[in-house]
Amino acid sequence: MVVETTPDELREKLDADDTEVSVVDIRDPSSYTSGHIPGSENLPAATLGPEVFEREWPDEVVVSCYVGKSSKRVASILDENVDADVSSLRGGFDDWDGAVEQGSEDEADLGPASPF
Repeated sequence: MVVETTPDELREKLDADDTEVSVVDIRDPSSYTSGHIPGSENLPAATLGPEVFEREWPDEVVVSCYVGKSSKRVASILDENVDADVSSLRGGFDDWDGAVEQGSEDEADLGPASPF
């Protein structure tokens, strides 16, 4: 079973100087560009594969989607394939009440929308 992180818990982790946590936003690139958790990485589920699993991951990863359903499935996949503590953001981006950033670093098209 996938562990869930609440928006309050994630905000505390992101605000802490001593915690290395990565937020992976699996929504489609246009939704990500419209607004996302600051510092998050857009990684649509359709892009998951060996090259993603083999890269270096931080100690903790929180997966975010629209409402928290798809992120549970992707968090489960990541948890099985990477060396990190992986959780799903409870309620997804819809329940996130912290800071929001628009746009992306490179505005690149990161692939098709997630099948999840």
